[in-house]
Amino acid sequence: MYEMRLSGSGGQGLILGGIILAEAALLDGKLAIQSQSYGPEARGGSSKSEVLISDKVIHFPKVTKPDLVLAMTQEALVKYSGDLSADKILIIDTTFVKDVPEKFTNVYRFPITEIAQKELGKTLFANIVALGAIAALTKIVSVEAITKAVLARVPAGTEDVNKRALEAGMSLIIK
Repeated sequence: MYEMRLSGSGGQGLILGGIILAEAALLDGKLAIQSQSYGPEARGGSSKSEVLISDKVIHFPKVTKPDLVLAMTQEALVKYSGDLSADKILIIDTTFVKDVPEKFTNVYRFPITEIAQKELGKTLFANIVALGAIAALTKIVSVEAITKAVLARVPAGTEDVNKRALEAGMSLIIK
């Protein structure tokens, strides 16, 4: 079982990101559960998406011991990384996260939102950049599956830029 928590603020597309990850796992023939939680604000409030991926039956639908936490904001890091073991994977968006507790020893620091803005023209692609980094780092889903899942979920006419966003995220890991 691999447990992930994607966290940030409302409007960053992390709920969609979790759905895409779960769908990619299903395309790879694995089992997956995705759940979500967000504050009452439509944009700007806390947001998290949890994804469990397994080859075996998943008996409990919530993340209990995350293997990976993505923190796209400082508030999300504080709020959602408390149960992350020091040696598990923490990915932070350095565009918004500046202070990482010293206890974490396996931290990947990327300017995810900045990359989305500079390379793709809009910050709204940051979630897809993050998915590319997660897929390349964990190899929990195949490149083919994550690409197919992304392209199935994005608005018509944005397929090419979303594919470039996914590749930009993967290139952070695969150099």
